[in-house]
Amino acid sequence: MSLLLAPWTRLSLLVLLLAGGGVGVLLYQPQRLLSEGLPPGLPVGTAMLLFATVYGLCTAAFVPRPLLNLAAGAVLGSPLGLVAAVAGTVLGAAISFGLGRALGRGALRPLVRGRWLRAADGQLDRHGFRSMLAIRVFPGVPFAAANYCAAVSRCGWLPFLCATALGTVPNTAAYVIAGASASSPDSPAFLVSFGFIAVSGVVAAAVAWRKRHRLAPPSAPAAYGLAPQHPPAVTGVPHGP
Repeated sequence: MSLLLAPWTRLSLLVLLLAGGGVGVLLYQPQRLLSEGLPPGLPVGTAMLLFATVYGLCTAAFVPRPLLNLAAGAVLGSPLGLVAAVAGTVLGAAISFGLGRALGRGALRPLVRGRWLRAADGQLDRHGFRSMLAIRVFPGVPFAAANYCAAVSRCGWLPFLCATALGTVPNTAAYVIAGASASSPDSPAFLVSFGFIAVSGVVAAAVAWRKRHRLAPPSAPAAYGLAPQHPPAVTGVPHGP
């Protein structure tokens, strides 16, 4: 029993689960339910719930969110598609966060030693909501990578989920509107949404480049062989005859 509860055993189980989820997506392609439309005759609430559930499972299995967001707009339209996509995003993030914390944290937590890793962990520990909100608002960090990094850190469940729900709205809305108006690519809605996606990507890259040096804590002089030299201690013990 102790072997089953060992950290590296649980991490191996997590890797197998993620690999199985990826293989399942490749074989059964549940995302077709999103791209080909829902079964006809479903009530609106049921359709949104089914869409959000499949969306969350696909996200946890590494299906790219932009494709799912475009499908949300194409299948459900802009308002309902946005609600279902955000709900599915939170569900997929919760699944990944829970799996990472239950199965991977024990093995990976001792590896958080480098300057950048310790600095990022400290940010998520002290400012979990604010840090996750920044990660979600500005695209660039892969969704699954952010989920599992947060799971390994000391970030709490509530800040993680609240920041995910709030921070993914702007970018998700842009993709959903683009999907809903894809049939008329010259429409103002499509052009505005596509322009927002492009501009947000450029702004995220610029912000990350300017703030990159603030993440790492100041290095100690000894790390570069610049340890301060202390003068030799002077004692009262005579050295001569």
